[in-house]
Parts: sequence; C-alpha cells; structure tokens
Amino acid sequence: MTKNRREFLSAGAAGLAAIALMKGHTVTFASTDDAGPYPELIEVTIEELQARMKAGKLTSRRLVEMYLERIRVVDTKTRSVIEINPDALAIADQMDRERKRNRIRSKLHGIPILIKDNIDTADKMLTTAGSLALMDAPVPKKDAFVVEQLRKAGAVIIGKTNLSEWANFRGNRSISGWSGRGGQTNNPYFLDQNPCGSSSGSGVAPSANLAAAAVGTETNGSIICPAVTNGVVGIKPTVGLISRSGIIPIAHTQDTAGPMARTVADAAILLGGMIGVDRADEITAEADKKGMKDYSRFLDPNGLKGARLGLVMLPPRQNPEPWTAFYRPFIESLREAGATVVDVQFPDQSGTQADRLAVLQYEFKYGVNKYLAGRGGKYRTLEDLIKFNEENKEKELPLFGQELFIQSQAKGGLTDKAYVDSLAKVKRLTREEGIDAVLAEHKLDALVGPTVGQAWSIAAVAGYPSITVPVGLRDNAPAGMLFFGKAFSEPALIRFAYAFEQKTKGRVTPQFIPKRPAPPTQPTRG
Repeated sequence: MTKNRREFLSAGAAGLAAIALMKGHTVTFASTDDAGPYPELIEVTIEELQARMKAGKLTSRRLVEMYLERIRVVDTKTRSVIEINPDALAIADQMDRERKRNRIRSKLHGIPILIKDNIDTADKMLTTAGSLALMDAPVPKKDAFVVEQLRKAGAVIIGKTNLSEWANFRGNRSISGWSGRGGQTNNPYFLDQNPCGSSSGSGVAPSANLAAAAVGTETNGSIICPAVTNGVVGIKPTVGLISRSGIIPIAHTQDTAGPMARTVADAAILLGGMIGVDRADEITAEADKKGMKDYSRFLDPNGLKGARLGLVMLPPRQNPEPWTAFYRPFIESLREAGATVVDVQFPDQSGTQADRLAVLQYEFKYGVNKYLAGRGGKYRTLEDLIKFNEENKEKELPLFGQELFIQSQAKGGLTDKAYVDSLAKVKRLTREEGIDAVLAEHKLDALVGPTVGQAWSIAAVAGYPSITVPVGLRDNAPAGMLFFGKAFSEPALIRFAYAFEQKTKGRVTPQFIPKRPAPPTQPTRG
C-alpha cells in the first residue's frame, strides 16, 4: 500500500477538511497503481484540454481515444458506462477538421462527454432507461433537444451512462445504480458502496476521470445525490431552463437534465451548452432570456464577498455533534471569503410526503405513456411495462419489485382533483412559503448548507436550482456543500459555489478501493 493510499484511508473527516482548507489546493491521493491509463487526464479541466488542442498538442480524436481506453480499463471496476458511441471517433475527426479551419463552436468543441441512458439519441446507441423492455425499441426519431444543443456546441458524446432503472422510480425499495440492462454501478472511492441514483453512472464516470463531464437528470435528488456521493459538482437547473423533450420522464413539473463534472467551471461550461428554447417544450419559452450560453463570467474567486447567505443545517437526529463539527470549518470559510451567513429555518415539510409521491405517480403515468406511444415498439404503455417485468421477473425483478409502477398505473388523469390539490400544496410549501419566503424574510441572496436530502428535496420539488460542491470525505464517504435559491438564480449560485470551491479545494481523487473501512467510532457520552 502506498503512502498516499494509507493517508486516504486513515485521514479522519476533520483531518481531510483541515488539509483542504489550510493548504488551499485540491486534495488528491492518486497513486500510480490505481491511476489507470493516461494519468495526464486525472483531474484535467475543460479549459486545460482546450488549451492543449489550441496549441496543437492534442486533437479531439486522440482525446477520445484516451478516454475510451480509460473506460475500457478502469470501468471494469466502476461499471458506469453502459454503452460506447460507435461514431465517437468520426465526430471527433469532424471537430478536428473544423478546428483546423479556425471554426470553434464553443468551449465544448471536441470535448468528450457522457450522457445518461434515459436521454434520446437518434444514432447507433440505444435509449433504454436501463430497462430490458426497451432494448429492442425503435431508435428515437430524433435526438433529445439537449443532445441537439450539445452536438451544436461541438461536444463529442462518447457513450451513455448506467442509471438506477427507470430513474429510480419502479419499486418502493431499490438499489441505486442498478439496472436490468447495465447491472450495478460502483462508487469509485469504495467499490462496495452505494453510488446513489438515479444518475449514478453520470456521477461516477467524471469522478473516475472517464470523461471530461457528464449529463444527468433529476426529479428529486438524482443529480445532487450521485454528485455528492461520488465527489463531483452537480448542477440541478431551474425547471424550464433545459428542455425535457426526448428525455424519458418521471414528473414534468420537476424533471430536468443537468451537468455533472469535477469542477464548478466545467459544470458551468456544460450547462451553457445545454440551454435553449425548444418549440416542443413550451416550458423553455424564456430559456434564452433567463439562461445563457456561457456562465464563465460568473466564475469569480471573490464571488462570496458581500453575499448574504442563509445557512440551512439539517443534522442527523442521533449523534449530531460530529456531523456538525465536520462542516463547521467550511461554514467558517464562507465568512472568511466575505459572506454574511445567517441561520435560517424552513417550515416543516414532513406532512407533504404523501402529496409529493402522488404528484410523481400521476405525472409518471401520464408522461411515460406519452413517451412510449411516441417512441413506438412493442411496449407502448405503463401497463405493458408492468406486464413485461412480471414476465421477465428473473431478470428484471430479482432484487426489488415494481410497486411504484403499479401504484402509478392505478392513478387517474391530470385533471383529478387529488392531483391538482397535491401539486398546488407542494409547490406552495416549497416555493411561496418555502424558499421564496425564507429568502425574503432574511433578505438573502441564496441558501447554503451541507448537501443532504432534506435540503436538495426542497429545491427539487420547487423546481428551483441547486449546486453541490465536494468538501472531502466524512467518515470515509464523500461529502458536499449545497447552494440553492430562487428560480433562475444559476448565475449567483455558480458565483458562490465557484468562490467556495476555490477557497476550500475539497475534491478528492478516487482510488477504487474495494471495501470501505468502518467509519471511526465516536465517543459516547453520559
């Protein structure tokens, strides 16, 4: 075992936080035996890759070849990539020809990225949401709008990532990162650990340095959770900033695609390449006005100076002090960077769980039926999928069931009073009486706190943006800080998140350790 590896395993939560804060640089514990091929790609940024291509030291084709080799070797451990794009090298060659003619489409020109396998591509790859039911479905008639945008920006889509099947909306219990098609995706830090879902592969792949960045999707935590769990930056945009057309749905009032990358800068670059007005999705009507093609102008290392942030602390009920102690230095770093941090409390959301689930069930039935009918093929309704799973239960249902499918099938239409009332209730409590109210009461620019489910869920249900930034490991598991705020506040959130990232440098390079050591025991009291 190398010295760096021993440090990775033995450094406690407070120790890693202190290293990140005191030394002011990215905490990496990469060792040559674990780096895989092309170690020069470890932690490389999009800006650095563009500089190398501009200088003639690298081509897009060579870069794609390098990443594909890393996937071939490294992803045998992580299993994050479900399929390779057979056209990837040809696309890279086209980007190289354009570069020679001094035609650079954007900061994504020639950059290899991965996308989640619930996003349509009208090419030689499949789109299945991880389900065996869609393996033989017709190729989508057109790219998802977000894919169109990325291709126009010059990104090279090199493959698709595994996910929690049907975006983690099939059974009352599930295994994050597992799909009937792709099997189990593994956490790159400790391979026996949960990678979180549903964008598991899109969180794991950039963390493992298998692509420059990846695209995930979220309904309720499916970008933020795998981002924090796999030690990367995840941006869950405002619903309406990015088109939903061509993405296999759960709930249209919460669904959105978003970027996942190793740095805030790379995530911001990818976000800009995904935005645009889509005539097929009316919710994007103001996307060009409220979004932008380049968020780089907000990457200000002094961006926290003068900010007024509400601190949302939601510690565990049992033994909260060690948890709070871990995050305390990161909260202090916000103040040191010039922000005013104000303690805030959210209205109790615990009574909305049944309403939240009902909204998802109603909208899933409507959305997946519409998607399947448009896609064509043998299975055209949710009822068909339920039957397929039962007939193929040895492959599709060996680990957990399809209770959510069955419950959703039993729901009525979107005009049902139960749906309309539940939707109004959860939006009011998370928006007008939730995020909007807290921001107004305390005159805040945004909200910040440890990246935990109660926080990201409020933003997700509201349809408001959030960003998680890595802060090292706590109890031998990645941790993060979450920035969230009002609708279309991505510029401010990116500014705050970037400044925080530059001050703390909490990203830890994973080493694919087979088994997570037991967390250090905490002293008991009393």
